[in-house]
Amino acid sequence: MTAPTGYSRTQIALHWVAFGLIAAQYLFKDAISNAWDQIKLGVEAGFDPLVLAHVAGGALVLLFALWRLALRARRGVPVAIESTRIQGILAKLTHVGLYALMILMPVSGAVAWFGGVQLAAQGHNIMKVILLALIALHIVGALYHQFVLRDGTLARMRRAQG
Repeated sequence: MTAPTGYSRTQIALHWVAFGLIAAQYLFKDAISNAWDQIKLGVEAGFDPLVLAHVAGGALVLLFALWRLALRARRGVPVAIESTRIQGILAKLTHVGLYALMILMPVSGAVAWFGGVQLAAQGHNIMKVILLALIALHIVGALYHQFVLRDGTLARMRRAQG
């Protein structure tokens, strides 16, 4: 299969919606953290729409990550623009890590929340730090391509192409 010259509208939309959902997960995590602390103390956590939003947001991140992977497999993605071999390896590892965490974090969160598994909650907390670091690296890489290399990489995630 020949690689497309750009991302589809669906791929671009899923990228930005996933970004928004993940940002919301970090910004509004206090409600679920507080509820988890209450549960650990044996206190029943009352209904909180922000807890529901965190659980639903995580499920959507998982769903969209799987959808994105299916689109990658079916449609493909544009060839990476690399200035060095090391940059290419770093980009690939970053993307693999992002996809892995967009799958593993919702799974670990669900196992912790619905199964009450403390080890899953600990893994979830460790992964959130790693995910944040990978997102920062991803953003720095995109800005590097945009403002230093000026190679059009960032434009491919703004405008759909064939």
